[in-house]
Amino acid sequence: MIHLLGENNSLFNQFIAEIRDEVIQKDSLRFRRNLERVGEIFAYEISKTLIYKTREVTTPLGVAKIPVLEQQPVLATILRAGLPLHHGLLNYFDKAENCFISAYRKYDPNGEFHIEFEYIASPHLDNKVVIMCDPMLATGSSMEIAYHALLQKGEPKHIHLVSVIASKQGIDYVLDKLPNDRITLWIGAIDPEMTPKSYIVPGLGDAGDLAYGEKIDSKENVIHNHF
Repeated sequence: MIHLLGENNSLFNQFIAEIRDEVIQKDSLRFRRNLERVGEIFAYEISKTLIYKTREVTTPLGVAKIPVLEQQPVLATILRAGLPLHHGLLNYFDKAENCFISAYRKYDPNGEFHIEFEYIASPHLDNKVVIMCDPMLATGSSMEIAYHALLQKGEPKHIHLVSVIASKQGIDYVLDKLPNDRITLWIGAIDPEMTPKSYIVPGLGDAGDLAYGEKIDSKENVIHNHF
């Protein structure tokens, strides 16, 4: 199942517009905060699909019966770009356990790349709901790698995959490679194209660099990504 939050008019799209805007992006604090706010909206929408139980809450004047979450989800993200989005999810699921996955694009001499998985820090995941976020879903390879990394820590009951911007190709790849009965996709916007280096167009640029500054490669050269 795919939930496309940007298809209806709401403040969500205002945040998406600012996240994409190359002028507003120059303010890294605002860029991070907008990703965080988008994460909060994703969290609220995902919360509607979870299981609840009734709890009796004692007030100064009596007892109220209120539905509350039966089980907190586990929040997972792919470092480093996913951290602001993850923080937004955590603002709402504030009692959740957390999981962090290190994966990155490793380029070959011919310019092609593959996804390198380094490590995962995670609680046990057996029979738990996992919400895994990554701001960009381009080729889908990172999501596939992260999904299989999660399985090293147990068998989740269900996995919600969250991305702010996705390519049509990436969505098709994920739906083809991952079990559809165990995942739900939550997407902000779907873009039609990718560059030859598999960056989404129009996209938003390099989310990690925009949030935390430019990175350097092993030869101490600054990596500039212009999309």
